[in-house]
Amino acid sequence: MFKKILIANRGEIACRVIKTARKMGIQTVAIYSDADKHALHVKMADEAVHIGPPPANQSYIVIDKVMKAVKETGAEAVHPGYGFLSENSKFAEALAAQNVAFIGPPVGAIEAMGDKITSKKIAQDADVSTVPGYMGLIEDAEEAVKISNQIGYPVMIKASAGGGGKGMRIAWNDDEAREGFQSSKNEAASSFGDDRIFIEKFITQPRHIEIQVLCDSHGNGIYLGERECSIQRRQQKVVEEAPSPFLDEATRKAMGEQAVALAQAVDYASAGTVEFIVDGDKNFYFLEMNTRLQVEHPVTELITGVDLVEQMIRVAAGEKLSISQKDVTLNGWAIENRLYAEDPYRGFLPSIGRLTAYRPPAEQAAGPLLENDKWQGDAPKGKTVAVRNDTGVFEGGEISMYYDPMIAKLCTWAPTRDEAIEAMRVALDSFEVEGIGHNLPFLSAVMDHPVFIKGDMTTAFIEEQYPDGFEGVALPKDALKKIAASAAAMYRVAEIRRTRITGRMDNHERKVGKRWVVSLQGEDFALKIKADKKGSTVKFEDGTKLRVASDWTPGDSLARLKVNDEPLVLKVDKITSGFRMRSRGADLAVHVRTIRQAELARLMPEKIAPDTSKMLLCPMPGLIVKLAVEVGEEVQEGQSLCTIEAMKMENILRAEKKGVVTKINASAGDSLAVDEVIMEFE
Repeated sequence: MFKKILIANRGEIACRVIKTARKMGIQTVAIYSDADKHALHVKMADEAVHIGPPPANQSYIVIDKVMKAVKETGAEAVHPGYGFLSENSKFAEALAAQNVAFIGPPVGAIEAMGDKITSKKIAQDADVSTVPGYMGLIEDAEEAVKISNQIGYPVMIKASAGGGGKGMRIAWNDDEAREGFQSSKNEAASSFGDDRIFIEKFITQPRHIEIQVLCDSHGNGIYLGERECSIQRRQQKVVEEAPSPFLDEATRKAMGEQAVALAQAVDYASAGTVEFIVDGDKNFYFLEMNTRLQVEHPVTELITGVDLVEQMIRVAAGEKLSISQKDVTLNGWAIENRLYAEDPYRGFLPSIGRLTAYRPPAEQAAGPLLENDKWQGDAPKGKTVAVRNDTGVFEGGEISMYYDPMIAKLCTWAPTRDEAIEAMRVALDSFEVEGIGHNLPFLSAVMDHPVFIKGDMTTAFIEEQYPDGFEGVALPKDALKKIAASAAAMYRVAEIRRTRITGRMDNHERKVGKRWVVSLQGEDFALKIKADKKGSTVKFEDGTKLRVASDWTPGDSLARLKVNDEPLVLKVDKITSGFRMRSRGADLAVHVRTIRQAELARLMPEKIAPDTSKMLLCPMPGLIVKLAVEVGEEVQEGQSLCTIEAMKMENILRAEKKGVVTKINASAGDSLAVDEVIMEFE
């Protein structure tokens, strides 16, 4: 077995690999750019080597720099993680030339299956059903338009070396094909150093289901079930689960056997993933093979008890698989939510800055989960829910504009899907993140969405269910009552504390009342509270009674309560006359007032937001790549105005309505902050 491995990556996946290497008694080497000098993976590794400036194309994907770090540290093997150099055959060749093991598949398999064009040709030759498309290289945008018309819109424009949603666009007409081709080409060159593009038919009602395979160099291959990855945004997965609520055992077996056969056709040896598009009749079509560890691999680990990183290391060291297909059992249900540094209220645009608060829910083991650095195959007695958080950040750390915006992968496991979903709801409510925009509210909304609960989602879920974007969650009245009762009980505790301040004037003791009006989400709840040593009983005007119990104390940012013996978790901030409370995706200003205060509050005028309808504001911190219009130019609704790059993604800003450009305040190459005015209109 190897004594030292280098992780050619950063962030949560580097931390994930380090954990398993430590469990196996293997020393680790981290590499880092200027932006990652204080990153978590650098702190966790036994050694760390600086490799260059922040941009990935000047550091993490520069093969010579990584190879220099390998040589300097004497690493015997390299784990590439995902992204960056993980599917780069030249990197694997460079390692082989130095007798350093690549913890991944052989070069031939990478070249055959890592390249999406080549892999589709191989799949077709092997009589694997594939999505219609053009597999040849495309020279320019006009050729892309011509091919798109031949295939028929809508089409998917993809980077051949792409992954993680980078270099991918859906085009519904010629203009979008032209724009999408150029943006995909630019992103592919920036992210992967390879700007080759291909085009395929976009199936409009698909489910994205992938099979995890594991093969060794001795001819053995198995599949470890499937992952449902249909909830995606901009072709990047957001929620994954295993197994899929859609597949039956026969379809699972057919997909698994086909995936293994395809892998073995190219002498694959390592962990890999074969991705399929599955239609409503359970017909499946080969999409691509990722010759690396997938971001969503934890859900497979949770239901099988197999540490995929460990298996990759053992296979790279020449060992045979210790398990066969008959040993693979799917135990329970696992769900993964990707926490991104992006603002769901601004169209999910990237957010950067310092994590002023980062407090994940406590990890707990149950079922096949990592516990005390050991993988458990059976649920500990009395434990039926697991929580796992794979992360690469820490409180006080910076979210950089140079890399992928993923902060963490929050996973839950339980014996059933319903229990795993409920565990995820509680875990999301317990996750505290401040200082940046993030998608926790959106993830909570998805977990409560009836389509997701039913398991009837497609890859169009977000576009169909949130056609106008995410605007927050409106909670039902019974949920509002629970929060109102909780807020009243908590406010009473805070008021009692305030009455006990020292230095009071004699005969001026403050009394805490029993009647309050709680206002939230546009509704007022008049209530009466009666407290005892074990909690409070809250009675509403309609006669409803709720029992609230909690050990919350003023100043705590997280409140864990029981309302009528049902758990409720609230994120809490103090505001004037109440709290800012966040629960189940809702962000609420909750005011607790006396009856007279409530009467006066209703008379207060509302503050009107300034009119920015004639301005184009920068929706995220980013770099202006291109301005598409000039002063005096008349623009039409939907017309491209400018392109902004942030976190390796190009975002085209379009006109919301017809107008004339009167002023442009920025130039190509400028770095802008959120809400800076780019241009003005009349």
